[in-house]
Amino acid sequence: MKTNLVIGGSGGIGKALVQKLLKHSAVINVSRTAPELEHPNLKHMSCDVLNEALPDLDHVDTLVYCPGSITLKPITHLSIDDFKEDFNVNVLGAIKSIQKYLPVLKKGDDPSILLFSSVAVKLGMPFHASIGTAKAGLEGLVKSLAAELAPGIRVNAIAPTVTNTPLASKLLRNDRMVEQIINRHPLKRILEPEEVAHLAEFLLSHGAKSLSGQIFQMDSGIVTLKV
Repeated sequence: MKTNLVIGGSGGIGKALVQKLLKHSAVINVSRTAPELEHPNLKHMSCDVLNEALPDLDHVDTLVYCPGSITLKPITHLSIDDFKEDFNVNVLGAIKSIQKYLPVLKKGDDPSILLFSSVAVKLGMPFHASIGTAKAGLEGLVKSLAAELAPGIRVNAIAPTVTNTPLASKLLRNDRMVEQIINRHPLKRILEPEEVAHLAEFLLSHGAKSLSGQIFQMDSGIVTLKV
């Protein structure tokens, strides 16, 4: 049975992924709050990833870093601290986690690392300067590490569009905003966390053992299609 380490699996896409992985493998969740789940294959370890030492682990086959942020402001309203916070959450937290667990990952079964980007890297959108910058850095990390760690450890990322999670609740706070977002997407839909988790589960599996250094756009067509 594979052991999957999920950083930030207590809500949103992370929680949906934990639920899928528990059907066939062990999951260690590291986050400030425990997921509202009970399963014999689930172990939760409380930790503030950015401000506390990560727990020691003896065995890990996959590492998934889920924490993210959505800071949307005009450039004139963004402070340097806003940029620092987004970079800390999205990039430095991932780096800290990878550096901590790389030694045990190297001993894992078909080890892989999965991170999460955003369509904001490929699609220029107003008010996304801070988060777009942070996620672009994350994609650079994916490419660099995939080359550095090949052939032993695969590294990939998923870049979703707006997803129906608590993190995106401000964007989806009323019917008018939901309709506007849906209409911007050629496939006329907003992602559900379970859809993203389904792709994530595949990328962690043996079926994806030839995939590394890839950024998978889950965009409902907004980046790739003009209709």
